[in-house]
Amino acid sequence: MDKLLISGGGQLSGEIRISGAKNSALPILAATLLSDGPVMVSNVPHLQDITTMFELLGCLGVTVTMNEKMQVEVDSTTLDNYTAPYDLVKTMRASILVLGPMLAKYGIAKVSFPGGCAIGSRPVDLHLSGLKLMGASIDINEGYINAKVDGRLKGASIKMPIASVGATENLMMAATLAEGQTKIENAAREPEVIDLALCINALGGNITGIGTSKIVINGVESLHSGSYKIMPDRIETATYLAAAVATRGKIILKDTNPQILDIVLKNFKQAGAKITTGLDWINLDMEGKQPKAVSFITEPYPGFPTDMQAQLTAVNAVSNGTATITETVFENRLVQINELNRMGAIISVDGNIATVKGVRRLKAAPVMASDLRASASLIIAGLVADGDTIIDRIYHIDRGYERIEEKFQQLGANIRRIPS
Repeated sequence: MDKLLISGGGQLSGEIRISGAKNSALPILAATLLSDGPVMVSNVPHLQDITTMFELLGCLGVTVTMNEKMQVEVDSTTLDNYTAPYDLVKTMRASILVLGPMLAKYGIAKVSFPGGCAIGSRPVDLHLSGLKLMGASIDINEGYINAKVDGRLKGASIKMPIASVGATENLMMAATLAEGQTKIENAAREPEVIDLALCINALGGNITGIGTSKIVINGVESLHSGSYKIMPDRIETATYLAAAVATRGKIILKDTNPQILDIVLKNFKQAGAKITTGLDWINLDMEGKQPKAVSFITEPYPGFPTDMQAQLTAVNAVSNGTATITETVFENRLVQINELNRMGAIISVDGNIATVKGVRRLKAAPVMASDLRASASLIIAGLVADGDTIIDRIYHIDRGYERIEEKFQQLGANIRRIPS
């Protein structure tokens, strides 16, 4: 199992290209199961979670091929198996997203309960209750969700008790081929949900209310072949910006979308960053200054994303002042704080609230990654620590960041992968 070795102390400087969004690519790859022909998906990031999704689709009999332009063609017409096995699903929670499209297209699906990062309870009850409203028969047995429907799913009115991204995506895909109209109220509004809806419409779907909390899906008989380009990864973008803020650096990010990062950019500006943007680029300059402490609360989009909480916590650890961080989305998302404190951060936790008293520098220490975004926060901490920091269990990082050490090297960081 590889580790990362980081020699801290330098300011990040340079420019890099942002990859396609993992949290958009996974549901879109699942949505290709709805199509009656091949679907060409471009800007797919090369990540462990994407590889797992390819393996899962292959396990179902789907044909997945990649051309010389790094575009992925998915042909679900060869599907001959309706079981998503535990061995694959346990490693990636997004595997549950094949449930809705398989059930809608083939009337049957058997999917293991999902795994993924250990950041708190993310029950699939919302997925299952919505599918039941659409006429599905669901039985849970030996860790598997067994779902069936006689004929087609039926349109339904679904009011979500919480704005769940995964449930919104799964139910939206299922409703695409359902008979009649489905309304999802209190739907998640994340850009990745919008990207999925736009992809489905590009293949012949009929979804309106995209980007609002009330999505209306008019079921169609079938989806056709087509192509779609994945949106840029807003969390990857924000992670590199956070690293530049922490290191007092100056970077340019290309092939990104600043319009879906309003609240994140606002927080970085409050930290003292000078930010300019264009249609597909962001320029951030700390002018060599120590960042200012920034208090924030995580919320569903368009609020501050929980997937950036750990990274901004690391920035606050080396900021001037004291910040209060309130995590409202996942109950275990403050888990990285113990590791940051091992590096000299001064952070106290009371329930879902962390108080961070900034220091000028951190100190290198061996640390262990506990989940994907916590891993990113430890990299940021290593970049602003005196000495050599070793991060263990970096397989978490490979699930969600494409070539992360190479991109940081392009920005001047002293970081490399080492064997255990």
